[in-house]
Amino acid sequence: MTDTTAPSRRWRLLAVVLVTIALATACSNPTSGAGSADAAEGTVSLSVLAFTSSAAGWNASVPAFSDTDAGEGVTVKTTYGPSSGVAQAVLDGTPADVVYLADQPNMDRLAQQKKVDPDWASGRYRGQPFGSIASLVVRKGNPLQIRSWADLLHPGVEVLAANPILSGSGKWGLMAGYASASSGGRDPQAGIDYLNKLILEHINVGPTTVQEALDLFLAGRGDVLIAPENSALDAERHSPDVEQVVPPQTLRIDNQVAVVSTSAHRDKATSLVEYLYTPQAQRLWAEAGFRPAVPEVAREFATAFPKPQTLWTIDDLGGWDALDPKFYDPENGIITRIFDEATS
Repeated sequence: MTDTTAPSRRWRLLAVVLVTIALATACSNPTSGAGSADAAEGTVSLSVLAFTSSAAGWNASVPAFSDTDAGEGVTVKTTYGPSSGVAQAVLDGTPADVVYLADQPNMDRLAQQKKVDPDWASGRYRGQPFGSIASLVVRKGNPLQIRSWADLLHPGVEVLAANPILSGSGKWGLMAGYASASSGGRDPQAGIDYLNKLILEHINVGPTTVQEALDLFLAGRGDVLIAPENSALDAERHSPDVEQVVPPQTLRIDNQVAVVSTSAHRDKATSLVEYLYTPQAQRLWAEAGFRPAVPEVAREFATAFPKPQTLWTIDDLGGWDALDPKFYDPENGIITRIFDEATS
């Protein structure tokens, strides 16, 4: 039978299936050492749903939280998936106490449905305990001399990137390329032209998460991987065959955390979130490759995180409220349509 479904419709149906599979797989494989799914009698069990590439930070900080007064009698189970899948799971009623997402639009979806408090970003750090920057991973020695976002358009360069419709981290990577090509949003058409060429001629579409894209890259696929700095640093630590490149112009990545409003243990969930802003947790996440939000800890790790010549923010480009529908609307978003063309 011939499939007469429109390409864009087929692609979005596939996206829903991939999100469901990815999150279900993560649920069945909670991170080792991050708490038990079955709390012992007299203890409280918290469930954290988080984007996949945040695992290193949770692995480092959850045991330390358990050793604090606030964490006494608390076990924590972590479950990972692409941000869109994590958000959808919470919307569908998956039990959760804390949610940690790679991008604000998915957190806003939860706030709109009262799954997290509408003032989740009202604190000093706007619900963003850690951050990163958009960077590149290349083969050891950088044989193609990839230095900037423009270099990804050189003839024959094969680029790996997480699917931005599913992955919040994938969104950040493409928006960083847009930021560079558009001079921080001042020339939007130049940025759109860049994305067209990058996606249609250089990117291999497919991996649901940055971790999946990284696994493919480490297995020998592609010349360049677009990844958040924390994933790039993790790749360098675990493989002698790759290295990170920090483009001179790139985009700051902001990740969001919130207590789920339906949590049965909101007091303990709030304690866990508050712990993330303590110097101890900030240092542990910094050692795992995430940029601390607390200024005094950020200064301690200043030499560990290079400062690009230009570091734009998403607000410099117009903010997620404007950018998400413009680029990622399910029917008419610029990047959605480019991906539909790439996969049709």
